[in-house]
Amino acid sequence: MTVRTVAIAIHDGVQALDVVGPMDVFHEANAYLATGDRYETVLVAADDSPLRASNSMQLRADLTFAEATGTFDILLIAGGPALPDAPPDPRLIEWASKAPNHAHTYGSICTGVFALGYAGLIDQRRVTTHWQNVPKLAARFPNACVEPDAIYVRDDRLVTSAGVTAGIDLALALVGQCHGQDIALTVAKRLVVVAQRQGGQSQFSPYLTAPANPASPVARIQTHVMTHIGERHSLESLAAEVGMSARNLARYFVQETGITPHEFVQRARIDAARMMLEASDRPLKTIAYDCGFGTVDRMRITFGERLGITPAQYRASFRRQAPASSTAQA
Repeated sequence: MTVRTVAIAIHDGVQALDVVGPMDVFHEANAYLATGDRYETVLVAADDSPLRASNSMQLRADLTFAEATGTFDILLIAGGPALPDAPPDPRLIEWASKAPNHAHTYGSICTGVFALGYAGLIDQRRVTTHWQNVPKLAARFPNACVEPDAIYVRDDRLVTSAGVTAGIDLALALVGQCHGQDIALTVAKRLVVVAQRQGGQSQFSPYLTAPANPASPVARIQTHVMTHIGERHSLESLAAEVGMSARNLARYFVQETGITPHEFVQRARIDAARMMLEASDRPLKTIAYDCGFGTVDRMRITFGERLGITPAQYRASFRRQAPASSTAQA
């Protein structure tokens, strides 16, 4: 019999889906594995007191950190909304720091990577996290190689996933590596999820963020660009829109947003095109023109570079279907 042990660390305020999503993947996989081959998942915490997840669900660990001293095949630290803003329980950090010695594969789900960071495990390593918390992770742990648009990342034995449901993607990948993609696909179908998502986090999350002050030059430029998305926008034309010199605008925009005006325009075009692809059957050449790409070829190249997927593939995956009519047929 081959039993693969999986330990998932939980804590007060843990994101419940970071825990139950991967657990369901490993549990469902057991139904399709050869006789005697299975996963065994345990929850681990600082003590055995009941914990409250961020959605108020009550969880209780199977083992305490003091008891979980053996070797696991997979060890994962679940995330939680509070982890990006304050160091977690020192007991979690201490236990996480020993993960490389207690697991063949170790890592985190979503913001659980912050616990790995405090444990000193992500310096010079490729990691990812929820798209909203990427800037905080990079700032808090500047020696980490943060990949902002990955669904999950594997760096040797270290694995990290993007936000929340990406923990399911990571678990499916781990099952696929151990038992083959056919098993992973079967589990994905059982859970009614995509076995391998195409593209990065940006295609599943808001790609643009609004500035705090809606009257600021940045906000005015954002509004102008998105209102006139099909037009040509140069640095000079955007600067004239807010009464600044091109040089000052370039410096100010980067300071306020972390990206250049040109990058913002490109992201805005992608975002507008995504919405049209999801919500309409308009021809690709029309969408390309209306979103400022000019040609279908240019839109296809941009989608490939930024999302790793063509516009046609994006539409096939994310087109919102009109609800079926409920009118009874005579």
